[in-house]
Amino acid sequence: MFHLLSTYTTESVTAGHPDKVCDQISDAILDACLTEDPKSRVAVETFGSHGTLMIGGEVKTNAKVDYEAIARAVYADIGYTEPLDVLVKVAAQSNDIAMGVDTGGAGDQGIMYGYATNETPEYMPQGVVLAHALARKLEALRRDGTLPFLRPDGKTQVTIKNGSVITALTSTQHAEDATLEDVRAGLVKHLFPAVLGDISGIELLVNPTGRFVQGGFEADAGLTGRKIMVDTYGGLMPHGGGAFSGKDATKVDRSAAYMCRFVAKNLVANGFGTKVLVSVAYAIGRAEPVMVEAFDESGKNLSNVVAKHFDFKPKAIIERLGLTRPIFRQTAAYGHFGVAGRPWEEVIKLG
Repeated sequence: MFHLLSTYTTESVTAGHPDKVCDQISDAILDACLTEDPKSRVAVETFGSHGTLMIGGEVKTNAKVDYEAIARAVYADIGYTEPLDVLVKVAAQSNDIAMGVDTGGAGDQGIMYGYATNETPEYMPQGVVLAHALARKLEALRRDGTLPFLRPDGKTQVTIKNGSVITALTSTQHAEDATLEDVRAGLVKHLFPAVLGDISGIELLVNPTGRFVQGGFEADAGLTGRKIMVDTYGGLMPHGGGAFSGKDATKVDRSAAYMCRFVAKNLVANGFGTKVLVSVAYAIGRAEPVMVEAFDESGKNLSNVVAKHFDFKPKAIIERLGLTRPIFRQTAAYGHFGVAGRPWEEVIKLG
């Protein structure tokens, strides 16, 4: 049995946050590999810090990929203009790992979780939906010119009590000549009401330090896979610890987490529970999971229903969700779940 707390806080970050820049570069490289070679094996990590970006990892692909060009294109597309030195250290995938994956086994051991709830149309916790919505809107206000003083880096946070927002926080990078009063007035007018509706009873916090001019790699380091709670369920549900971005679907850290979400959402959508948590575990090189479990909000075990309708072997997951397609950069900001159109968000009928 599991319950969400009556009071809880969730956060999101913009696409310009240093960690998310790294996630997007890693996933853009993955997409480039899959575009030319759908059988590519990719495990790419990106690290950025104070004017320098390093791309490392292991790749097995027939694709011709210019890692530096992809990184620079993503960096510019996000909105950064600062100079960037790019170092590339990417090696071939270990034959020891490939030996087990080639026969259909999992690319690593580990535990993955998926969750769904009927409390929102997205089948996601309310706080997660709102934190992402604030971050998306913040970026939109920058890109469409509504608030021209905004810059790419930013974070959002909401606190929910008994189903209502009591506090909303936004920290956003801004132009040198914008005052805290300018930033607050702009967000109170254009951001918070657009996402939260009536804000009269909500504590609104904007740039609590008072100034946020330096951002991105100029101010902070970034690393692929360092926002795993933002990527999933806001810390409200368990997480196996494996990050998603930069990994092809033979890495069950990613593909099995997507499958767990797919299963959880469809169990809720088909009336098997109002809240469902699904978990799975693997041994490296072995196709059959060592564990598949699912429970509803009352603690009822739904594992037999899962076993009847869903196959958690890595190859079956990849085939069912179409995970050899170059669809991953779009997932690398504002959460992997609760976004319409992604294959693991499809609702099917369970007979």
